[in-house]
Amino acid sequence: MSDKGPLVTAAATACALGAAYYAYNVYKETRKPKLPEQWKQVGTLKEIYVYPIKSCGPVLLNKVECSTLGPKDGWLRDRFLMVVDREYNFITARAHPELLLVHPQVKSSVLSLKHVDMEPLHVNLAEIIELQTPKTAKVWGTTVPVYDCGFEPSEWFSRLLNRSGDNFRLVYYASQKCRELRTTPNSFYKFTKNDTGALPDEVPFNLINEASVNELNSRLKDCQVSVLNFRPNFVLSGAEPYAEDGWRYVKIGENVFEIIKPCTRCILTTIDPETGVRNSKTEPLETLKSYRQVTNPEERRATGSSPRMGIQMALRSPPGQLVSLNDPIYIPQ
Repeated sequence: MSDKGPLVTAAATACALGAAYYAYNVYKETRKPKLPEQWKQVGTLKEIYVYPIKSCGPVLLNKVECSTLGPKDGWLRDRFLMVVDREYNFITARAHPELLLVHPQVKSSVLSLKHVDMEPLHVNLAEIIELQTPKTAKVWGTTVPVYDCGFEPSEWFSRLLNRSGDNFRLVYYASQKCRELRTTPNSFYKFTKNDTGALPDEVPFNLINEASVNELNSRLKDCQVSVLNFRPNFVLSGAEPYAEDGWRYVKIGENVFEIIKPCTRCILTTIDPETGVRNSKTEPLETLKSYRQVTNPEERRATGSSPRMGIQMALRSPPGQLVSLNDPIYIPQ
């Protein structure tokens, strides 16, 4: 009798278990969660912001379309562009606060850049897509496909940031799919492959509660902050301070979002979005750290000492629907 029978059986069993495990993980990634059916209103949508270029200024809108990759209005997309160094590693206002004072606008396919100390610059994004071949850049260690926007924006940003000729490049996201998952936050939070957006730090939608910002300001002694310190897409008016801590889903108009994680805050909040000047006492971050720490021990291992302020969301209803100013904002009953 051959002694290969048990080995064949074991191999077949291992293959079957492997296939089952793979199928289960695919199911977890692609399954649609059962969405709440009963809702109660907690406030209204007061402001809508889109940030065309990562770490640069926002565009204030009256309405916006919700896509899997984030808010959009035609060619105006949220964090679809970013500035990179010579090696195509992303840079942000954490190290280059002057970026916050760059004011982008998008009309049709033309991106316009304005800064008080620079001449205006216009870039036709449609031409970039047509003429350029995708390259690769990196965001938080994750490789992303991008189009290089060419010499003129490179020279413009390089002069703005360090008066040199070619140290920085402007790139445009070259995909209609979410970028790959970053491994670190997934150790605790339940991201799927459709939750990362184009070039944001983590997720494609961010909501801030105006009342939470007001409550924070009541604790600050030598400065005051605005919602813009926290770079949200949506500003909620009418809720209680920090009520958002306990929410799992949010509905704005007819759009349903799942809250993936709290937004944990970094040094960027300490830079005045109107002037680009850092707060000398590292506020409001130090005050937030005194009372807005994550308390769950397992979650704390994922977030470290970064305090929470606002919520990170991914779209769960069909893409293509609009949200508008003064839309009611709901949570499950």
